[in-house]
Amino acid sequence: MSISKEKIIQEQSLLEKLEKQTTTIAHIGHVEIGVTNLEKSLWFFTEVMGLYVSASEGDRVYLRAWQDFDHHTLVLKKSDTSGVKQIGWRVSSAEALKSFENQFKDMGLDYKWVEEGSKKALGDTIQFRSPAGLPVELYWEKELFVNTDPATASKLPSHPSKYTGKGVSPRRFDHVNFMVNDVVKEQQWWTDLLGIHHRYFVQNENDIRLGSWLSRTNIAHEIALMRNANQNGALFHHLAYYLDSPDELIRAANLMAENDIKIEWGPGKHGTSGAQFIYVIEPSGNRVEIWTGGFLIFAPDWNPIEWSPEVGPLGLDLWGSKAPESYFTYGTKLL
Repeated sequence: MSISKEKIIQEQSLLEKLEKQTTTIAHIGHVEIGVTNLEKSLWFFTEVMGLYVSASEGDRVYLRAWQDFDHHTLVLKKSDTSGVKQIGWRVSSAEALKSFENQFKDMGLDYKWVEEGSKKALGDTIQFRSPAGLPVELYWEKELFVNTDPATASKLPSHPSKYTGKGVSPRRFDHVNFMVNDVVKEQQWWTDLLGIHHRYFVQNENDIRLGSWLSRTNIAHEIALMRNANQNGALFHHLAYYLDSPDELIRAANLMAENDIKIEWGPGKHGTSGAQFIYVIEPSGNRVEIWTGGFLIFAPDWNPIEWSPEVGPLGLDLWGSKAPESYFTYGTKLL
């Protein structure tokens, strides 16, 4: 039986696509933030948020939520200025890391190779900046969390730590958000170069992009890009942790109020993702979102959903509250 030329071309095309898939991002892994008051920020993230400390080393503290399987998903770095130092993304293979380096060389993109051991639990990384200046590091190797503390070890094999209910006690790290001047330009770079899928976006009455939400996995977004209302450059908007249910979110709001943590906005419900949320400001000034719900995406040929000006306000809050002005103008620095 002979094989048609068309069939051969189809198979070659499929092989080419599979080969390209080896040079891909797998998922967001962690965020490293600078904090001006390490002691108070650590208190917030451990006692109020209920994250676990995996390790402390010098002026860095490594934290994780109870079902984060990695050694850490958040790094606090003592700093003179609050803001974001790195967004860590795991790549699909060791070969992918090298392929990205070759791609950056061909493009003339400035990058820095950081060898294993420079940071706790992290292998070799490639660090670089997006067009808006967002600090990115790609890695393949990161240690998994190994629990040796009987007080927090879970009897459930799928739980790296037991659920203690201490503080907010989120299940896992979820996403990051940035403000940029040109959302379209930044979104296209993340999608075209790094393969982070564009999931949904909001346009205003002047057809200006107000926000884009992107993910590599099937969650609604792992990184969001918002238009900076002041048009004064890129800023770190927030990091987010995920809760299981709305009742836990209300409990989180109560915990914030009891501990004198400013609730900037919420509780509310984003119409875009379907997630219920509160936004708070931690003691060093970085914004943190706590959220639950949100839709999942499984279609490989997903087309980004447009939220037009007519329904855009529902995308921000389905329940009708208005975000404070600070939500569109305030952020911390890119360090």
